[in-house]
Amino acid sequence: MEILSVDYWNQTYLNNRLSWDIGYVSTPLKAYFDQLKDKSLRILIPGAGNAYEAEYLWKQGFRNIFVLDFSEVAIQRFLSRFPEFPKENILKQDFFLHEKKYDLIVEQTFFTSIFPSQRQAYVEKTAQLLLPNGKLVGLFFNHHFSFDGPPFGGSQEEYRLYFSPYFHFKIFETAYNSIKPRKDRELFVLLEKNIS
Repeated sequence: MEILSVDYWNQTYLNNRLSWDIGYVSTPLKAYFDQLKDKSLRILIPGAGNAYEAEYLWKQGFRNIFVLDFSEVAIQRFLSRFPEFPKENILKQDFFLHEKKYDLIVEQTFFTSIFPSQRQAYVEKTAQLLLPNGKLVGLFFNHHFSFDGPPFGGSQEEYRLYFSPYFHFKIFETAYNSIKPRKDRELFVLLEKNIS
């Protein structure tokens, strides 16, 4: 397995090896975003890639959205598609080195793009980046893949073990409104940071 470095991800985008990329905001996340009333929420989208979620939220009037990715190619692709997005809201950085605080973190394929050995660190970092009562919302594959990823799959039981020490589970179930190719194969997750 290759090291999942900046160069690896730049080449992935340059070569359009983007099998996970559906080309628009996923249905379960769109439905969640559509019921949000507070447009002032500070929102982070880590490992954002083509960042369809950021584009959608921006068009709905959210202005404190931050796109984080360490791939320059991914960032440039996003900006070429959506040039009106403010450059100061784009963070070219390693997620694990990021330090700011957010009300909401959006998970869309980033968790599946890192090695499973990094999942504990991901959970801890996510909890650290969230403000009190902050939330993580997103989708996780609820199955294993027959190849060495990315994407890397997993199970509901595995995810629960990682997240339960840090988060209260508000929703943690098979998404009812997944796109057809992912029907019954992904979990919709809404977790609230535990107050320590």
